[in-house]
Amino acid sequence: MTIPFDIEEMFPGDGDQPLRLPRRQVGNSPQGVAVTLLADYTLRTRAAVPSAAIVALLADSGVTTAGARTAISRLARRGVLEGSRQGRRSFYRLSHAAAANLAGGGRWILATTAATAPWDGCWTIVAFSLPQELAAQRRALRGQLRWLGYAPLYDGLWISPHELTPPARAQLAQLSLGAVTVFRGRQTELDATSRRAPIDAWDVDAIARHYAEFLRRWTPLLPRARSGRVDGAAAVRARTEIMDTFRRFPTLDPRLPLELLPPGWLREPARELFAAIYDGLAEPAEQHVRTLVARLTGGVDPGIRAHTTADLHAGVRDGIGPVGR
Repeated sequence: MTIPFDIEEMFPGDGDQPLRLPRRQVGNSPQGVAVTLLADYTLRTRAAVPSAAIVALLADSGVTTAGARTAISRLARRGVLEGSRQGRRSFYRLSHAAAANLAGGGRWILATTAATAPWDGCWTIVAFSLPQELAAQRRALRGQLRWLGYAPLYDGLWISPHELTPPARAQLAQLSLGAVTVFRGRQTELDATSRRAPIDAWDVDAIARHYAEFLRRWTPLLPRARSGRVDGAAAVRARTEIMDTFRRFPTLDPRLPLELLPPGWLREPARELFAAIYDGLAEPAEQHVRTLVARLTGGVDPGIRAHTTADLHAGVRDGIGPVGR
């Protein structure tokens, strides 16, 4: 699966600097905003949307007209969007591969932040050693390990509390060219005062602060969303921003065992808040997008459909076929 954001945004210097969860800066990421918008309202149908409508929606999120058109062009060149023409109008839709990728990513986000099963007490260890001249491969491997939920306990020694999945095995084999060793086992406790616990590979305090900040940022919006006082472009903006922020949490906190975390861990409250706002604003946001598109298509609805977190968790299938990860 394609990583939907820059890992180095969150782990600058490969962990040498403090963990951070950046605020949305739409002016710097119009391609990401465009993909999020199209996924939120056309993933189920892969509807072809007028380019002018995409530009208008991006304008609501602070992207300039020039930035929007450049983003659409680049996404088309990358194969994320497919272009077509109807008369003098240009239309774009998510490619089949991009839609399947995004649907799988949405399902992964919801599954990864759900309640965790009891932990068996074992760790999966990935040890690697790559020569200096393979710096690009080393960066790629570290990025993939972060994406797969691993963290560096020591230089060249990455760990996860979960079993190595078949997709992870395939990705590591592709990147490593035989320079990686993987094994799984339990930690042996030592009496030495200088020992480092495996959970210390994650900055648990920083992750807790990001959860708390997420709750502080979005909790005040919940009563307004539930009472129908957020609509139009504001509903679309809020859904886009909360999705963009929340989708980073599975990489920050890859289902770390609750047994190893402080009491009152905020993973579940954050997930519940995300679902309440994302789902609660689905109807008014969909209506705004449908109305905007209809103005440019002579009233024709090409298939604007917002999905809910339940749809994502089940796997959005209608126009893209079965989804898995």
